[in-house]
Amino acid sequence: MTDSVRVDKWLWAARFYKTRSLAAEAVGGGRVQVNGSRVKPARALKVGDTVQINKQGFEYILRVLGLSERRGPARVAQTLYEESPESVSRREALAEQHKLAAASAPHPQRKPDKKARRQLRELKW
Repeated sequence: MTDSVRVDKWLWAARFYKTRSLAAEAVGGGRVQVNGSRVKPARALKVGDTVQINKQGFEYILRVLGLSERRGPARVAQTLYEESPESVSRREALAEQHKLAAASAPHPQRKPDKKARRQLRELKW
């Protein structure tokens, strides 16, 4: 077991990103911060560090509990971090807002038929 691991590898192993290149892109794009500062993908992450992730409008605030360079089962990945209670409550509130916004948006009862599609195309042009 090592005492540090790259941030992009840890994010991939903890299953926040599907590939390591997506994790490195997120870190390089400034959507991941370690201990309150912007970092590069090769930054060494240690146990006890605080990681803040902004992913698709949701914000995760995590405390690193374990390190891993290998991606394993989801159960093992969940043991690598602990999410702060205020982070969980904010994410749940935001998810509820998204759900309510989606419910209030108009949805057609069925797919448009050929005639309706033509009319929609004419409206767009």
